[in-house]
Amino acid sequence: MNKVALLTGATRGIGLTTAKKFAKAGYDLAINGIDEAAGIEAVAELQKQGYRASFFYGDVTNEDSVNKMAQAVAQEFGKIDVLVNNAGGLMGRCPVETMTTEFWNKVINLNLTNPFYCTRAVIPYMKENGGSIINITSIAAYNGGGPGIAAYAAAKAAVLAFTRATAKEFMAYNIRVNAVSPGVVDTEFHSETNKELMETWKQGIPAKRFGTPDDVANAIYFLCSEEASYLVGEVIQINGGQDFR
Repeated sequence: MNKVALLTGATRGIGLTTAKKFAKAGYDLAINGIDEAAGIEAVAELQKQGYRASFFYGDVTNEDSVNKMAQAVAQEFGKIDVLVNNAGGLMGRCPVETMTTEFWNKVINLNLTNPFYCTRAVIPYMKENGGSIINITSIAAYNGGGPGIAAYAAAKAAVLAFTRATAKEFMAYNIRVNAVSPGVVDTEFHSETNKELMETWKQGIPAKRFGTPDDVANAIYFLCSEEASYLVGEVIQINGGQDFR
């Protein structure tokens, strides 16, 4: 029986690339997102290649939606072995001085409360056989990030603490919790970022390039593999040597 991976926000970008990585390794896939058309397209592509994959619509900032999604995944596949808390985003750039409480709460809900909801929801389905949970933090958690992303940086810093706290808590059930911390990755995430500004960022990266979704997917898969069986509460930096302190 194949292992089952649930990936949130996996209809495009890093999430979809990671899903393909797990599929090639023999996993069955539960792909979550809020863009139903993109989800159906992604699943059709995977199924065409002979992989077992299903799309599960769900708003990861909504507690009830997350609980129903986890239950539906477990019902269809019989278990959940891996959770990749990939869903997240900037939701725009806004200085603290002019930031509304509503904007702050939306960013925190998407990037911090969401992993809490999803993690809590899958634990009952992992406790019997163990599993692996991967959270996505960011270089911004360490250095505060670029202009106007204080809320995002704060949320991602909290994800670091959440990762380490749950790693200790769930190890008793043989559930390993780890995280990856990408630097600048060339995806739609930065589609609205000033290109000249991004070029200056690139020059400050020793590797002289931005990361790719494959760079992140490879690290996520490694953390879920047997080769990483003694890694607990670890955070892998994926930033081409960029200073993250």
